[in-house]
Amino acid sequence: MSSSPGAGFEYPSQDVAWLKRDVLLFAHTVGSFKQTDQEVIDFYARSSGARPIPGVPPFDHRRVVDGQRLMVFLKPLPPSSQGREFELKSKVIGVYDKGKAGSVVETETTLAEKGGDDYTKSVGSAFFVGQGNWGGPKGPSTPNFPPPEGKKPDVVHVTQTTRVSAHLYRLNGDYNPLHATPEPGQKMGFGGAIMHGLFSWNTACHALLQSLGDSDPARMREFQARFAAPVRPGDRLITEAWRMGDVARDDGWEEIRFVMRVEGGKVVLSNGRALMKCSGAGSSKL
Repeated sequence: MSSSPGAGFEYPSQDVAWLKRDVLLFAHTVGSFKQTDQEVIDFYARSSGARPIPGVPPFDHRRVVDGQRLMVFLKPLPPSSQGREFELKSKVIGVYDKGKAGSVVETETTLAEKGGDDYTKSVGSAFFVGQGNWGGPKGPSTPNFPPPEGKKPDVVHVTQTTRVSAHLYRLNGDYNPLHATPEPGQKMGFGGAIMHGLFSWNTACHALLQSLGDSDPARMREFQARFAAPVRPGDRLITEAWRMGDVARDDGWEEIRFVMRVEGGKVVLSNGRALMKCSGAGSSKL
């Protein structure tokens, strides 16, 4: 366990539920995971009401973006939660002071059926922009998974966003105004509204699964990426992936490394790594 302030602090569990229509919406918008709400919520009000982390200064949730996320898929989810009860259980791994740039809150979250099995486990970091210099630890370095030098990607996948992509994505339950109106993004130095970080993350995961796994979710064991730069609605996204040829453990999981970039521009997802049971390689477009 980390010795940083707040390490081991557990948030209250959150009930989550979904219908088949939510799964269809996710598939068409490459969405996120919602709680039990069936209506639009006030994102800032909910975030500001979160339980404070002991030993850590309060952070402004109006200035927060995703930093990095790893997910381990333990068991296939049913297409609907009807008749069953699921919950998210989250605890703090560490809180790190990155100086003038901001602070990082790293958490571990498990999706589980109440009284039953775990379905996914994720480790994610939230970056609170410009909210550092409070005297906390800088935190450990994270492992890097760069793509192989001098080798052409085994997969190139293209995704075209539109001006309404972020608005459609919001319907999955993430109503952060940063992705709908220009003012929050302007205050954070992004120049206006940006796409949800998890849109890019989920899009890359979909690209790998479609291109290397026959769109079979059972072929994906782990997936992770670092959020390197924002995406604007209307950007054309290029995902490049490399099969590393290394099979993890003895059960056939192969390491895949990937990056996502805006066409002709910057990398938006770096440090991309997945464990998959591949069915083949090739190029595809969406």
